[in-house]
Amino acid sequence: MKKNIFFLFVMAFFSMLVLAACGTSEESEGTNGSSSDAGTEETAEETESEQEEASTEDEVYQIGATQIVEHPSLDAAFEGFKQAIADAGLEAEYDFQSAQNDPNNASTIANNFVADGVDLIFANSTPSAQSALNATSDIPILFTSVTDAVEAGLVEAMDQPGDNITGVLDMHPDSIANTIKFIDTYFEGSTIGLVYSAGEANSVAQIEAVNAAVEGTSLSTVEATVGNSSEVQSATNSLVGEADVFYIITDNTVVSALEAVIAIAEEQDIPMIVGEPDSVARGGFATFGIDYHTIGYRTGEMAVEVLTGEKTTADIPVEVPPNMQLFINKEAAEAQGVEWHEDWDKDAELLEPAQE
Repeated sequence: MKKNIFFLFVMAFFSMLVLAACGTSEESEGTNGSSSDAGTEETAEETESEQEEASTEDEVYQIGATQIVEHPSLDAAFEGFKQAIADAGLEAEYDFQSAQNDPNNASTIANNFVADGVDLIFANSTPSAQSALNATSDIPILFTSVTDAVEAGLVEAMDQPGDNITGVLDMHPDSIANTIKFIDTYFEGSTIGLVYSAGEANSVAQIEAVNAAVEGTSLSTVEATVGNSSEVQSATNSLVGEADVFYIITDNTVVSALEAVIAIAEEQDIPMIVGEPDSVARGGFATFGIDYHTIGYRTGEMAVEVLTGEKTTADIPVEVPPNMQLFINKEAAEAQGVEWHEDWDKDAELLEPAQE
């Protein structure tokens, strides 16, 4: 009897040990299982985050670049734009399209960019920006080489850009006023010959500003309009005998055929004032101008903010060029019969003629 009781006691003791061991094993498995699941979830989240970062870093943006015509100033703006994108570390592929100075082509180009679903449109000139805005209200548009964004209907006000458009102007607010003062000082009593395309909104705005600035001075103006670049030479010739000074504003049609004006200016000893430094380097006498590479670069910086989601176009006011400078081509001055003034040596940045 005692043996049976002892035997039952031993069996009960071992049963309790077995049950305790099983419980500990289950708890350990449960704990290990929870830790494993949590670790898996954390790893998945980290991997997803890393993939998102890698996706952002590796993204190649598709940018449609539309330009009304190819000439040095607009080309410099486009180069500046691309440089800013590259300096920000963004990868981009550009579909560059020139409208060959045809607004109808500009519209087709813009519509094609929309159909292709580009990430952003770089509109280099007023007609290009207008065409892009007519084509889309969704794709961001960054413009430059635009003289008056409000007058052109691109934005309501400088500090009220559109829901999908903003950019940098190519006209310093004091440029025309300073140019007229320069002409009035050194070419007193002159008649200024203006050659421009009446079909370019930016040109019309500038001509109106020139005529307003002339009021109250010793100067007067005479105008000749063109429809395309092939008419520039004849339009300029029509002013010979009336104009004492040529003032070629930043009109894309005329600037694309600037050599025709330069030839007449040199042949007739007529000083040729121009609207930007690239035209001075090509043979213009002087300008109160800005650097197109600089405004293109600033536009590119705006584009980076939009592409990365840091800002929208509505957050970025339209800007004017930061600086303006008197540029003079001394060789062109001599070729156009300009009497040199010593104060130009200290007041102006002297540009060398562009190498062909």
